[in-house]
Amino acid sequence: MFLTISATGTPERPATDLGFLLHKHPDNAQTFSTSYGTAHVLYPEASVERCTAALLLEVDAVALVRRGKGKGRGGAPDAALAQYVNDRPYAASSLLAVALSAVFTSAMKGQCNARPELPARPLPLRVEVPALPARGGADLVRALFEPLGWTVTVEAVALDAEFPEWGDSRYVRLVLESERLTLSEALRHLYVLLPVLDDAKHYWVSSDEVDKLLRAGDGWLPDHPEQKLITSRYLSRRWSLTREAMERLELVRLAEADDSAVEEIDNAVGEETEADSEAAAEPEEKSVSLAVQRRDAILAALHASGAARVLDLGCGQGQLVQALLKDTRFTEIVGVDVSMRALTVASRRLKLDRMGERQAERVKLFQGSLAYTDNRLKGYDAAVLSEVVEHLDLPRLPALEYAVFGSARPRTVLVTTPNVEYNVRWETLPAGHSRHGDHRFEWTREEFQAWAERVAGRHGYDVEFVPVGPDDPEVGPPTQMAVFTMTTKEEKAA
Repeated sequence: MFLTISATGTPERPATDLGFLLHKHPDNAQTFSTSYGTAHVLYPEASVERCTAALLLEVDAVALVRRGKGKGRGGAPDAALAQYVNDRPYAASSLLAVALSAVFTSAMKGQCNARPELPARPLPLRVEVPALPARGGADLVRALFEPLGWTVTVEAVALDAEFPEWGDSRYVRLVLESERLTLSEALRHLYVLLPVLDDAKHYWVSSDEVDKLLRAGDGWLPDHPEQKLITSRYLSRRWSLTREAMERLELVRLAEADDSAVEEIDNAVGEETEADSEAAAEPEEKSVSLAVQRRDAILAALHASGAARVLDLGCGQGQLVQALLKDTRFTEIVGVDVSMRALTVASRRLKLDRMGERQAERVKLFQGSLAYTDNRLKGYDAAVLSEVVEHLDLPRLPALEYAVFGSARPRTVLVTTPNVEYNVRWETLPAGHSRHGDHRFEWTREEFQAWAERVAGRHGYDVEFVPVGPDDPEVGPPTQMAVFTMTTKEEKAA
């Protein structure tokens, strides 16, 4: 089986830039071992005007059978004969998708150290897949690729050219063309949609496939009109995994609706807050936004706790992670967010690709949903949920509570959330409106304290409350913070 990727160019932007992006030199034919065969990368043509890279995958059918995976959906083996006589060596499938990921790893991630400006640049691309299983036919092929910006040409392959009356097979020849997509986007589309169209995988689908799907689908799957079909087929129709993926995709969609709006609103709120407290401030005091005041309060609470290894849960675009990195008392900092787009922005903000080795060892970013337990979150001194809880529907809060306080169990947990009582102090905020369009609720001080005390009692923590921003004698502070501290057995006994 094989596919080709072609780019056209000009003297100013030569088509051979494709070689830089793929990290494969056009003058060389290269070979790579895979779990089920051998992948070859070669260039049938490479000029300034046009460059084509071909990926040819030779499948070892015997190795495929010996691993007990066969051809069946979700990795279930087929009948004995079908294990050896099938279309796996000839038609695009999950085998080719895995080879794409293994051979073009950097290109799929959008990385190019030699020419760092290239990955973000759209290319005039043409992708051809000569033999593609399409369970759903040409209409489904168009429904999957056209919403992503591709011009789709799809031709049915006859069962036998000499006997047209036999009709068409389930295979198609696919040509995709676009001038506005990056190579990374193109490869991620193929990685997900090739096995979706085949509706089968050559390996057992486990829970880590959900993370793979969300990584490859970042930026396009949450809003795809065929999201449910793509998710179900990619995960081999395993209902529990499909449900988890759909829930996480919905969280991603909500998070990406306006990742930067919270910071912008906080800055605007900070200006209003400063105006309200102007009489109490020293004349020479510089205006400080509420976002900055919140980060300062979090840093002070972390210092007081003695924490060295810190989780920023719902880290967004990495503002708090950046502040933590500047303080050498924090030896390990982990940012977690459901939005891959937000994590990409955070990575750029932190300049992770240019960070020194010693500094880079202190920080990690990874995707995760706080609605599920995650063993990666265990063993840390402190966790911060800064302006996170109000973005969840109230019925989902118990899941977050258990994931953080019941499963991860850091010694200290800091939770900040808006104080809805303070909203009346901002003339620009209409009555009855939340501070942000994605807030599912905003608590009064009494409601927040009741929730925090209930969580602390259930999971063995003590809790105290700290105002953030000017503490208005009538309506309290603009932001409220709960500081949870784990109660030790010795403290209980005392």
